[in-house]
Amino acid sequence: MKVLAVGAHPDDVELGCGAALLAHRARGDSVGLLVLTGGEHGPQGQSSRVSEQEIAASILGADLFWGGFEDGAVPEGRAAVAVVEDAIRATGADVVYTHSPRDSHQDHRSAAVATLAAGRLVSRILMYETPSSLGFAPTVFVDAAEHLPGKLKALRAHVSQVLKNQMVDLDAVAAQARFRGFQARLRHAEAFETERFAWDLSGAGLSGPRVDQHVSGIEYAPAAGRGR
Repeated sequence: MKVLAVGAHPDDVELGCGAALLAHRARGDSVGLLVLTGGEHGPQGQSSRVSEQEIAASILGADLFWGGFEDGAVPEGRAAVAVVEDAIRATGADVVYTHSPRDSHQDHRSAAVATLAAGRLVSRILMYETPSSLGFAPTVFVDAAEHLPGKLKALRAHVSQVLKNQMVDLDAVAAQARFRGFQARLRHAEAFETERFAWDLSGAGLSGPRVDQHVSGIEYAPAAGRGR
């Protein structure tokens, strides 16, 4: 399986799907990160945030791509779509993670719109939550118990956001994983909305998500109908 995770700023991907990406790597999947801006308008300036993202990508075992857009000005139109298309093509991604389009930050909304357009031929698109998500209503959950420590380690690489300015609260991240795990009848989980998610039950080719089973280290669980 080949995976691409799209984020508007450094640390967005780690917040939204860091544990899922580590689970992908543990099962041997290739992972790419596309970060659309350098986060230059956030604390500490672009140079530190770029280097922080490079360290975090290394912790995740992911190839890192940059979109080159200005922080705060990610477009929804053709320019952003083309950048995401190029990343999908470069990674050969058959699974794409991105922002939820319902978000108070304009860059997050634009990243979601551009990814959904660029990924119109991709059969599995999962949309993650960040602290600025609005009305997030997850329908798919990934078991994060084994990889939550690695997710927190990747977030700690974003020193300017976590340690210096408290823009990211690691205790809140862990608590959210526990809450989403409770919803999914797991210990810890990451939660996703999905525009499109093909479920392969054939047992041939790529392993598809299977309810209540670990699939090569990744558990996908639906939001409802999981009585125990």
